[in-house]
Amino acid sequence: MKPEISRTLFLREIEVTCSIGLHDYEREKPQTVLIDIDLHLDPEAEPSADTVDQTLDYDHVRDTVVSIATEKHYDLQETLARRLFDTIRGMRDVVGLAVETQKPEAYDNCRSAAYRLSDIS
Repeated sequence: MKPEISRTLFLREIEVTCSIGLHDYEREKPQTVLIDIDLHLDPEAEPSADTVDQTLDYDHVRDTVVSIATEKHYDLQETLARRLFDTIRGMRDVVGLAVETQKPEAYDNCRSAAYRLSDIS
């Protein structure tokens, strides 16, 4: 019997400068947001050839993240994460997803303020 395998793609700390935050001072200038994406991919769809057309293109995922994060102002990380989640979850071969946003400049005495949305158990 063949052992069960899993396929996971990780994109770590995609750095985006975007307009996010509730406070007036946050609306005055863009902030750095770090975005982590964990994609669980269909194990049955593993590429059989060494060509990008047989898999989910990492560039497409990263470009989508940047596009969504910079397309408008977000008051909440929760709203940004949900928009990312809903878009990426519909991509080719994605069967599970976690999206995490981090605002490293949110507090002076805190490494970052982060939010995670996931359907991965």
